[in-house]
Amino acid sequence: MPTIKRALLSCHDKTGLDVLAKGLAARGVELLASGGTAEFLRRQGLTVRSVEDFTGVGEQLDGRVKTLHPKIHGGILARRDDPSHVASVGAQGLIDLVVVNLYPFETTIQRPGVSVAAAIEQIDIGGVALLRAAAKNFAHVAVACRPEQYAPLLEAIQRGAVPEALARQLATEAFALTSRYDTWIASYLGGQAADGQPDGLPGTASVTVHKRQALRYGENPHQQGAWYAPEGGSPWGFGTLSQLQGKELSYNNLLDIDAAVRVLLEYADPACVIIKHNSQCGLAVAAAPREAYDLAYACDAESAFGGIVGFNRPVDAETAEQLTGTFLEVIVAPSVEAGAAAKLKRKANLRVVTLAWPGGAPAGLEWRQLLGGWVLQERDRPGAASERATVVTKRQPTEPERRDLMFAWCAAKHAQSNGIVLASGQATVGIGQGQPSRVGSVRLALEKAGARARQAVAASDGFFPFPDGVQLLARAGVTAVIQPGGSIRDAEVVATADAAGMAMLVTGTRHFRH
Repeated sequence: MPTIKRALLSCHDKTGLDVLAKGLAARGVELLASGGTAEFLRRQGLTVRSVEDFTGVGEQLDGRVKTLHPKIHGGILARRDDPSHVASVGAQGLIDLVVVNLYPFETTIQRPGVSVAAAIEQIDIGGVALLRAAAKNFAHVAVACRPEQYAPLLEAIQRGAVPEALARQLATEAFALTSRYDTWIASYLGGQAADGQPDGLPGTASVTVHKRQALRYGENPHQQGAWYAPEGGSPWGFGTLSQLQGKELSYNNLLDIDAAVRVLLEYADPACVIIKHNSQCGLAVAAAPREAYDLAYACDAESAFGGIVGFNRPVDAETAEQLTGTFLEVIVAPSVEAGAAAKLKRKANLRVVTLAWPGGAPAGLEWRQLLGGWVLQERDRPGAASERATVVTKRQPTEPERRDLMFAWCAAKHAQSNGIVLASGQATVGIGQGQPSRVGSVRLALEKAGARARQAVAASDGFFPFPDGVQLLARAGVTAVIQPGGSIRDAEVVATADAAGMAMLVTGTRHFRH
């Protein structure tokens, strides 16, 4: 049970440090601090002893060496129940509390264009060593590595001493931080070539997450489930999710929200997508959210019942009024206007959530678990392939067809493979997905579209292995197709489109989603 008489403070993030330090000083705790931390505390009117004065050695190597000194680490690691340790260090050398947070390596490497040299300068050495030393000796030394820990720590100190349970918890969190910190560094350096450019997938990779919320159950009531988030949070996506109303989010809700946001990232104009069981029921781009919702809902109103609706624009009152007209599980958007929030409250169980996302999905890696293993891949980023599409048929698409083809191509990218999307007027009219054969998905999309297939366009997430799918589309009145190409029967497929007077674009890029 550590009793605090001397504290060492060395913090890059000064949040809440003044309150903690003043509380410690009020209890008669001597404050040691390094460089910028000492200056900060002195500006708060506190008496602070510098690390250099304590060790008798000044900072070296432009500040790279400050706390890496035997007197510092001896004062932290000495066991108070071992007289030889105490005699070796001396009572005036003991350090009972270490408050450290680390250089911001993780946020540095997320900055666009950051150099390897700049990233390396944000690798903390002394701070990590201090945390590990204090955490190892938690029976005698308390440690804090995050501002959120300051209040309970100070409260315990003001009661006389830090309880063993709290000291152990703080030590555990410190080791978790240093482990995660080293993982960030290894992952970053492992993904760099000698010239500092990205070098494919890392040879060793890991991820650290913490439980954000327990869930009632997993996919089914007999399965336990919980929602985890990366340590340190994320400035976009689920790291920013806020629930405004409704029942507790479920495991399946979270999967569907993720599917919705992935689709919406593709579109700059106002868009609405409806997701059910991780599959698209409808998607549209329009001048305003209300219009986009009406078009998306019309694609497959039967399947949309009990689904989730996502927008890439704030939900306004007019749209909210329309949303309350059917049973929905979740609404997700960047924000909800006050008038809309009042209308949505009429549906007490309706989950309404907001989250932030950028204008496009950031580059990164995605994990998926296998039985006894993992697969890791680069994220399939929005939009790029459609810009490389080339016309392979005799007929060029009209401008309206081309716009709808680009819209449908992005939608097909997020349909479950095999995916076929029929679209007209920047809205889906039929979606076939998740079928073992591509022609089966064509049939399903045409069945969903009915008469709306006439004059629509089609997108396929993978190539057509045979001409039969294009033949069915042509008979239904579909006028243009976009697909990756790459089949050994591409010539037959293109000839089929030419015979029907269809336009066909080939992107050269496949977008399976399993």
